Amino acid sequence: MTDFLQLFFSGLATGSIYALAALGFTLLWQASGTINFAQGEFVMLPAFMMLAFISFGAPMLVSFVLTAILAVVVLGWLFKRGVVDPLMRYGMMPIVVATIGLSIAMRNGVRAGYSAEAHPFASIFPDKIFNIAGVTITMQDVGTFVLAMIIVMGTQAFLAKTVTGRAMQAVAQNTESASVLGINVPRMVFYTFAINAVLAVAAALLVTPTYLAKFDMGEGLGNKAFFAAIIGGFNNSRGALLGGLIVGVCENLAAAYISPAYKDAVALIIFMIVILFKPQGLLGKKEERKV
Repeated sequence: MTDFLQLFFSGLATGSIYALAALGFTLLWQASGTINFAQGEFVMLPAFMMLAFISFGAPMLVSFVLTAILAVVVLGWLFKRGVVDPLMRYGMMPIVVATIGLSIAMRNGVRAGYSAEAHPFASIFPDKIFNIAGVTITMQDVGTFVLAMIIVMGTQAFLAKTVTGRAMQAVAQNTESASVLGINVPRMVFYTFAINAVLAVAAALLVTPTYLAKFDMGEGLGNKAFFAAIIGGFNNSRGALLGGLIVGVCENLAAAYISPAYKDAVALIIFMIVILFKPQGLLGKKEERKV
């Protein structure tokens, strides 16, 4: 039982990172009908940006802020204007193909331009271990889970309780009606891309100390986040949280009690089961969408 609880709590920390990346999937889909298959690389690139700022002597907090600003420009504004906007008129498939190509280009660009080696990344949490009733939990796991939950819940509160957040949701539900009501649709859509960029930076800050900064670190993370978003419900931001936690916990348990070889397949298996019995996801709703 002790081992189970330890695996469970460690899985929650990992799952909360998946939830951050999955939330980006759901936000972009709801606001603009965009599926970004470079989402994992959107987490990988900020990790190397922060490493670059740190190598120039910037403290971790300053590096995070500078990376967040740069990410909003590059992964938010430039991605929207340079990739999504020109292709949106041609439907979803060109965007899917373009983001897959973008993910490959980003991986190879970082490998060629920075390094193909894995780089250590300092944690923002102290190296401390808690032992509660025989269950060993690291401060890294506790801090990662708590901070990720604060970010996810804060994002949901922003969407639900602020004027801008409600305007963004109105755009997500019906673009034409929102425009008639005087909402600046392009601006609200850009805000969604900007929030997604900041979420990616936060995910990089939390995941990189454990998995190291590698040019291919985003590949597996992006796949699991995508599956988590569908498992929870692609049209429900709370579903991203649920899906991420389910994937994180289940893959930890599978690696320990079945075989480590099956760890990376867990998200796909859960995805297939959910999609067969509840195609809209666990918290998703069946709805007609008009963009």
